[in-house]
Amino acid sequence: MAWIDLIGRILLAALFAAGAVQKAVEPGQVQDLLAGVGFPGWLVWPALAFNAALAVGLVFGPRVRVWAFAGAAYCMATSVFHFIPGDGWQMSIFVKNWAIAGGLLVLGART
Repeated sequence: MAWIDLIGRILLAALFAAGAVQKAVEPGQVQDLLAGVGFPGWLVWPALAFNAALAVGLVFGPRVRVWAFAGAAYCMATSVFHFIPGDGWQMSIFVKNWAIAGGLLVLGART
């Protein structure tokens, strides 16, 4: 069943790769979210780099466990930017971040 594990890791990695691309193409969206909670907009660039590294690390390793736990922590921490109760779209992203964190915790515990 190693191939199922790999497919799951690829699917999780695709999310972070897409996040890196989104930050590269439209950094203003993330910069606005950062500014909304008092952080400098330039943090979009380390976030982009981490998203890209996480995508690669989840697929190719080594130390998939470390990448999985780091990704879970990242999802939990960044969910705060999406906790906007009056905005249904942002709240769905908030919940999705926690669900992804859960999947990454399971992956980290299994590897």
